[in-house]
Amino acid sequence: MGTESTVKSQVSDEEWQARTDLAACYRAIAMYGWDDLIFTHVSARVPGPDHHFLINAYGMMFEEITASSLIKVDLAGEKVLDSEYPVNPAGFVIHSAVHEARHDAGCVLHTHTRAGVAVSAQAEGLLPISQTSLFPCATLAYHSYEGVALNEGEKPRLVADLGNNNAMILRNHGLLTVGATIADAFLMMYVLETACQIQVMAQSSGGELLQVPAPIVAGIQAQAEQVTKGLGGALVWPGLLRKLDRRDSSFRE
Repeated sequence: MGTESTVKSQVSDEEWQARTDLAACYRAIAMYGWDDLIFTHVSARVPGPDHHFLINAYGMMFEEITASSLIKVDLAGEKVLDSEYPVNPAGFVIHSAVHEARHDAGCVLHTHTRAGVAVSAQAEGLLPISQTSLFPCATLAYHSYEGVALNEGEKPRLVADLGNNNAMILRNHGLLTVGATIADAFLMMYVLETACQIQVMAQSSGGELLQVPAPIVAGIQAQAEQVTKGLGGALVWPGLLRKLDRRDSSFRE
């Protein structure tokens, strides 16, 4: 009996679907080059009444992650289902803080991309200089750097800074997005990461940057709903799964 059938037989159909989507998210992060070797994380709430979450096995490359390799943990980061791999304590401090405070946070995604870290180190943060940047700007927070995220005392400050926003720039560190679904968190990260890449490229020209007028920035949230037809990540996700299946469907195992 393989690992897939062993894990699949121990979980609900709803959890297996969440595992498949989360594994797909990890593979998509690797495909787009947002991964950082084995570091950073995406966590997802397990459907059901228990406060259980799925997170990557610490030590696996994102391109290797499968539905069955994901680790199920509780809010304390303790394994609920046995795994030979450990959980990164620094990673789960950030994720558990958001999941515990935000019951709408079905998924929390965190990256250390070069463009994201570059913008996180800029005093003005993300600038409204592109259409792409307007969508994260409408729901963007900032959290000051406090060192490697091992301190439980940082959790309330991180949560307070995030508030009800769905995107956050972790100063000198990277990017974080939150979504009701894995698809929503992924789409928000795609837009935030792209906005950071555009900003770094625009700044490299050395010319004066034109910022979008404030009234347009203020009205972008309603327009975002129209662009996605109110579906958010659900509009993009099926196509992304098809793309991943064409490349390597082993994330489903």
